[in-house]
Amino acid sequence: MNKKPIILVTNDDGIVAPGIRALVHSMNLLGDVYVVAPNKPQSGIGHAITMNTILYCDSVKIDNGNQKEWECSGTPVDCVKLAISDILPRKPDICVSGINHGSNSSINIMYSGTVSAIIEASIEGIPSVGFSLLDFDWNADFEPSKKYVCQIVKKILYNPIPEKIITLNVNIPKLKKEQIKGIKICRQADSKWKESFDKRYNPKGKTYYWLVGEFLNLDEKVDTDEWALKNGYISIVPIQFDLTNYTILNLLKSLNFFILFVFFFFGYIV
Repeated sequence: MNKKPIILVTNDDGIVAPGIRALVHSMNLLGDVYVVAPNKPQSGIGHAITMNTILYCDSVKIDNGNQKEWECSGTPVDCVKLAISDILPRKPDICVSGINHGSNSSINIMYSGTVSAIIEASIEGIPSVGFSLLDFDWNADFEPSKKYVCQIVKKILYNPIPEKIITLNVNIPKLKKEQIKGIKICRQADSKWKESFDKRYNPKGKTYYWLVGEFLNLDEKVDTDEWALKNGYISIVPIQFDLTNYTILNLLKSLNFFILFVFFFFGYIV
């Protein structure tokens, strides 16, 4: 590359979260960094967009560095849309999201604002990576993550796959640097949340609810992200926004052909 790549940084924990600050500092080593991130926590917001209220996006300066920053009143997906359409000087070379405080492995990607941000970037034809650390603590130690974050982003920036958009969901175990065994390319584990609502009453007797749940890993095979994380590896799962089930699609096509054949054979075509 003859010029520095433009790197778009966002997250779902909010622009002042320690995780995104660690990511911004790492990306400053690799290119021209533009940060467009929510002005408040947006965890679990998924691929939501703002339609019924107005959006604000204000230039800010959070800490020292060469990055240019904006805080947005909307969701992570709003941030990516605004950045591409109105803020950045051109389409970014890569979009990175995170580092999330907590896991976004397996089924959690369905609810994650962190992951939805990179999916939105991929819809726009931009390579993208979401990073998450398996530590929900606001003061989590992101130092062990930085080395791998830079390695992964550099690989994508300088080794592009022709005619393919890379979208990676990266999860990092809560371990010291010397305890991380390496990186595993994985598939998403089969898992679910067993959920319920904790029903309570406020002082005026009005009912309210807290969502509670237990994570269930239904997949013990060794090629999954859950196995990798449990065994000390960083997991990388390539993801896509095409939700078509191609196995069932082909089955339905075959079934449809068979039914039409039977109707035709017996003269029952309507």
